[in-house]
Amino acid sequence: MFWSRLLRRIWFRSAVFTVAAVVLALLAGLIGELLPASAGVDLGQGSVDEILQILASSMLAVTTFSLTAMVSAYASATTNATPRATQLLVDDPTSQNALSTFVGSFAFAIVGIVALSTGYYGQQGHTVLFLGTLAVIVIIVVTLLRWIGHLTEFGRMGDVIERVEAAAARAVQAFVAKPHLGGAPAVPVPDGSSPVWADEVGYVTHLDVAALHWVAEAHDVRVHVIAAPGAVTDADTPLARVEGRCDDDVATAVRDAFQVDHHRTYEQDPRLGVIALSEIASRALSPAVNDPGTAIEVLGALHRVFRLLLEPMDADEPAHPRVHVPRPRIGDFIQDGFRPIARDGAGNVEVSIRLQKTLLALAASAAPDDREVLELAAAQAAERARPALSERARLA
Repeated sequence: MFWSRLLRRIWFRSAVFTVAAVVLALLAGLIGELLPASAGVDLGQGSVDEILQILASSMLAVTTFSLTAMVSAYASATTNATPRATQLLVDDPTSQNALSTFVGSFAFAIVGIVALSTGYYGQQGHTVLFLGTLAVIVIIVVTLLRWIGHLTEFGRMGDVIERVEAAAARAVQAFVAKPHLGGAPAVPVPDGSSPVWADEVGYVTHLDVAALHWVAEAHDVRVHVIAAPGAVTDADTPLARVEGRCDDDVATAVRDAFQVDHHRTYEQDPRLGVIALSEIASRALSPAVNDPGTAIEVLGALHRVFRLLLEPMDADEPAHPRVHVPRPRIGDFIQDGFRPIARDGAGNVEVSIRLQKTLLALAASAAPDDREVLELAAAQAAERARPALSERARLA
């Protein structure tokens, strides 16, 4: 989890590109010393300093422009879609690679200019630096072309919906494959079990079930998870309850298996993607926006996500039987995804009709228990919409 999150940090990728650019600029001198004197061919390397000056000034401007465009996209997604989508834009690899390339090229040019002024490069080193500069220019041009094409869609409503849908689909597929994260299904917690509390109030964003199982086996206890990923930890909700002897070492080890943050994340929280899609639709249906087309587009995205959710879940033997992990029910997902749309779109005929078609289409391919929940949600949505609509017959 640590490396996965670190690799998505924009500062980390920019730092890696910058270090690589500095190393490339310095290696030109070292490689030049290893080459024979005949390798120092006049390829126009006398103009390297001028080219590097141009690169340094232009890359600084391009980097500033790119940052402005990225911040504008983040603000647009927050204002027009949902703040829960901003983290997906921040993690966008194309924009991170573009910004990192521009910053790295700026660092390459600066280091090259300084090294040239100190006489660091010999004749062969000038040749290597010139060739390296040409390679950097090619990389910059390719990155700029990709970045310009990417900016035409980056942060637009359609792009945001697709990103949230993709994140929701990944989380749902992981949930269907391991609904209990590799642990055993939740069972009634026996009386006398010891609660383990979090050190701070926040959301559980990651749960290491393997670590909990190791603790349970080492101390001959059973762990009942109370706060699954996405749950709030506070003075009323413990992280888990330990069945058996729970001393300070056990409580600390159990607590360390939970990652608690101030904001929810998509990785192990399948409900967050559904909630984010629903928020986009609710904002589009507000009187200030009044964009039913976006709400209908979100319903299409929810339809595809719920098709994945209704797939048969893994019924294999749990990999960590000493850890009991609860899972959200299909009714929880339906409330997260469809209830806000049914509430805010009750006065819109087109949205209400599409909502009914979506719920009934999902019910047609669902298991009997899930079908009942979906049909009930459709009936409740229709009942909510009828008083606000003049075309009631179209909902019958």
